Amino acid sequence: MASLFAYANPKRFMDLSAAVLPWLVAATVAALFAGLVLGFASPPDYQQGDTVKLMYLHVPAAWTAMMAYGLLALASLFSLVWRHPLADVAAKAAAPLGATFTLLGLVTGSLWGRPMWGAWWVWDARLTSFLLLLFLYLGYMALWNAIEDEVRAARAAAILALVGAVNLPVIEFSVNWHTLHQGESIFRAGGPTIASVFLWPLFVSMAGYTLLFFTLWTIRIRTEILERRIRSLLLGGAAA
Repeated sequence: MASLFAYANPKRFMDLSAAVLPWLVAATVAALFAGLVLGFASPPDYQQGDTVKLMYLHVPAAWTAMMAYGLLALASLFSLVWRHPLADVAAKAAAPLGATFTLLGLVTGSLWGRPMWGAWWVWDARLTSFLLLLFLYLGYMALWNAIEDEVRAARAAAILALVGAVNLPVIEFSVNWHTLHQGESIFRAGGPTIASVFLWPLFVSMAGYTLLFFTLWTIRIRTEILERRIRSLLLGGAAA
């Protein structure tokens, strides 16, 4: 744990991320481009037709939205328990990204659901718990903006993030409850139920979205660190 904290020092993070970021950007562009090409090249589904291609937008967005919240909650735990200097910065930087991916998942899910279910929206456990995820992100960001003191804001937002993490298993397992949403078809016992001709473009798209999140997250953390340094310098200058 001590070595982890040493490498997560803001100064070391800035040095390490500056070296890694160009490679991360290149991998993100390559994965997103490959996912786009494979997605367009995949055949129509025998039931869904070309609307199945919305899966390459919706599923990666939903996966990334949930992953982002998991990372936000983990960073919040580090911030609350170990008062790690980089943890609240990482959590704060993840929130708007997670909210964006959640909104994208909701919109593409609605566009996909209308031709498949005959409804844009239903208030079942899966869709409602995923909408709650968006509200948790918005609430987290609102707390940061509402409290002027950064230390108090970080603690209050971290508590909300940890409480909200209870929603993640609800989203995951709600596909097994009464819902129009299809059941688990990828990460399930017995293997995926999706044909490989659709599965590989989906995996590549998920990799692209995941890399996109980490690229943007790294940039946002670096930006937040620089902004805090500037504020600190300005306050120091004003006090002198």
